[in-house]
Amino acid sequence: MRKPSLDRWLLAAFLVVLLSSSCAFASKKEVKKKTNNKEVTYDGTSLIIDGKRELLYSGSIHYPRSTPEMWPSIIERAKQGGLNTIQTYVFWNVHELEQGKFNFSGRTDLVKFIKLIEKNGMYVTLRLGPFIQAEWTHGGLPYWLREVPGIFFRTDNKEFKEHTERYVRTVLDKMKEEKLFASQGGPIILGQIENEYSAVQRAYKQDGINYIKWASKLVDSMNLGIPWVMCKHNDAPDPMINACNGRHCGDTFPGPNKENKPSLWTENWTTQFRVFGDSPVKRSVEDIAFSVARFFSKNGTHVNYYMYHGGTNFGRNGAHYVTTRYYDDAPLDEYGLEREPKYGHLKHLHNALNLCKKPLLWGQPRTEKPGKDTEIRYYEEPGTKSCAAFLANNNTEAAETIKFRGKEYVIAPRSISILPDCKTVVYNTAQIVSHHTSRNFMKSKKANKKFDFKVFTEPLPHKLKGDSYIPVELYGLTKDKTDYGWYTTSFKINKNQLPKKKGAKTTVRIASLGHALHAWFNGEYLGNGHGSHDEKSFVFQEPVTLKEGENHLVMLGVLTGFPDSGAYLEHRYTGPRSVSILGLSSGVLDLTESSKWGNKVGMEGERLGIHTEEGLKKVKWQKFTGKAPGLTWYQTYFDAPESESAAAVRMSGMGKGLIWVNGEGVGRYWMSFLNPLGQSTQIEYHIPRSFLKPKKNLLVIFEEEPNVKPEIIDFVIVNRDTVCSYVGEDYTPSVRHWTRKQDQVQAITDNVSLTATLKCSGNKKISEVEFASFGNPIGTCGNFTLGTCNAPVSKQVVEKHCLGKGECVIPVNKATFQQDKKDSCKNVVKTLAVQVKCARDKKN
Repeated sequence: MRKPSLDRWLLAAFLVVLLSSSCAFASKKEVKKKTNNKEVTYDGTSLIIDGKRELLYSGSIHYPRSTPEMWPSIIERAKQGGLNTIQTYVFWNVHELEQGKFNFSGRTDLVKFIKLIEKNGMYVTLRLGPFIQAEWTHGGLPYWLREVPGIFFRTDNKEFKEHTERYVRTVLDKMKEEKLFASQGGPIILGQIENEYSAVQRAYKQDGINYIKWASKLVDSMNLGIPWVMCKHNDAPDPMINACNGRHCGDTFPGPNKENKPSLWTENWTTQFRVFGDSPVKRSVEDIAFSVARFFSKNGTHVNYYMYHGGTNFGRNGAHYVTTRYYDDAPLDEYGLEREPKYGHLKHLHNALNLCKKPLLWGQPRTEKPGKDTEIRYYEEPGTKSCAAFLANNNTEAAETIKFRGKEYVIAPRSISILPDCKTVVYNTAQIVSHHTSRNFMKSKKANKKFDFKVFTEPLPHKLKGDSYIPVELYGLTKDKTDYGWYTTSFKINKNQLPKKKGAKTTVRIASLGHALHAWFNGEYLGNGHGSHDEKSFVFQEPVTLKEGENHLVMLGVLTGFPDSGAYLEHRYTGPRSVSILGLSSGVLDLTESSKWGNKVGMEGERLGIHTEEGLKKVKWQKFTGKAPGLTWYQTYFDAPESESAAAVRMSGMGKGLIWVNGEGVGRYWMSFLNPLGQSTQIEYHIPRSFLKPKKNLLVIFEEEPNVKPEIIDFVIVNRDTVCSYVGEDYTPSVRHWTRKQDQVQAITDNVSLTATLKCSGNKKISEVEFASFGNPIGTCGNFTLGTCNAPVSKQVVEKHCLGKGECVIPVNKATFQQDKKDSCKNVVKTLAVQVKCARDKKN
């Protein structure tokens, strides 16, 4: 009878020992985990992470502007480009589209995005908003916020602060639950509250100051263990760090507002965002590199490229008039491909700055001004040989010679040379030795089989219900559920009002606050009008034929997104404001307030969801016969383009509207709004591979304009298989030749010489040398031509070095091209320009 008790006692003792050892093991694990926690502080030099000063190279990548399937490769390429930090906004209106209902899934899975960054060993800067601008509809603020009684955005307003605090706490609590802050061992080292507030603070006066102090206290009180910044807000309250946005913060930033704060650059604009109707604007990588080198030479220790990858404004997410393609000229283009030389030249810059890391973070700064256009800035660490120098030439037209420490250095026009040991030039901002690429849109063989388009045309409303005596404001009418709002009115004309003079014309005049408009009179389509990003208001005026008795006017107000900037955003208005009939014998007939207006929100096809497989069945489709009126839906099927390369649809032949693929919103297109060069601003529209299935993909287009040609649409494969190099014989050899050991900068290779490098992506190899010239060639990648001087053996030499290889290196000197003895243009500084084509090996 006692044996079972003994057995139970032994079992209990065993369990106690087991539990004790388990607890000890768990305790060790917990201790180990705690050692990963990083304290993030700062001083007047830099951020200090886990007790170490850091130089931070950051890039903006916005999770909703690409797909979760694209995130890993984009983040990996950012890291390979020399970044150690990713910055992103948090988009309130994608997370809380409906009040009180938060969504963090799919393209809005912020946690997944941050964990992928962490997996790559990189840091995160989280920009909370609540307002973000970002060329995103409504600046990231949800529409429903506009309808909160008594609300005023971004000021000391009880209602706005209540909703902002709830949103901020929801997001930050989620980050905390997932242990994503550096203080918990996570990657988030820096936060931002509000955004470029100095642009609106004057409008709100003392209430604006009170609001900013409140926002600062809100995030600081949460004790998350990270510093917080306020960008473009020089009088940011303590402990917020005021940070710079702009193209040349090394010259425009007045500096931190306290000596114990570091110089941080939160937005270095890598290009100009595009709007429909504008001309192409690009920012050169030489200018970006110059600006970064200058900022770091003047005590800067953090730069963020806005954007590093711009991505796509899918669906209806772009702000008013902003193109669907976003910051495509960034180092990683819309498709996540490396845009060279922007990507490679900045990568080399980061390498050069890293060689200067110790003196920049621990040295004492000194400045010399040897000439009107020249400047020397250098850092020396007392008691050591640690030294780094930046030699600047601000002359935009001519090279300048700078004498520094007994040696002369020739500095190219408007450039900075970096000397990480105050002796050796390892990088010049104007001399690009990384390769170049040109993007190709190749027509898909598989996807472009003959399309069988079917159409459904929206019914034109006649008399809509409504009791408004003025046209309803369009933002409030649509509530961000659609881009479209209908307006109808009827009015009677008697015989005495009609024009008496033979041939006299009557005209309808519609003054609109934006963005676009279509009009019909007595069932006849009059045409359309629109404003622009810079001038949203416009006047639509067309002749009409009036009849005795009742006449009918129908207008379709069209949005291109909500505004994203400025004060009093909640009180912005758009849509038709004034409607009148001109040319009557009785004078001007003002319909604005003399007639009742009926309204309807959106298209019938939107309501029925006919952009989806299920919704297709809800209307009767007709075969497309080659011509259709405006407000027509088009649908067809296509197979996915071959290969795994990025894909797009080219909207040639179309006017303006929306695109869906398999129910996913690709975005707004606007082919008919031509820029001053007579070109459409955007032609190709990105279709992420995750939107596609191998066969029978549903393409649905809603087209606003009549008589378009959908048969011209085609699907393309996107690549950067045109690879080039453009290297002058007087350029500085690549920084990749150098490393730093203790206080010495040492060569990695035995022979530090100038070379041109060409590299294909993936497993592709160089299949053809399309151009080669050692001389004075002109042009750019994809468009080179011979100059007046050329080494005859140029192409032969390049083919010998490169054909059949995935990557090749060509020495850039006269001897390589047989010009050391026989040179027909001795006084010309030679440049090597090469263009090759990359392709997959046919065996593969």
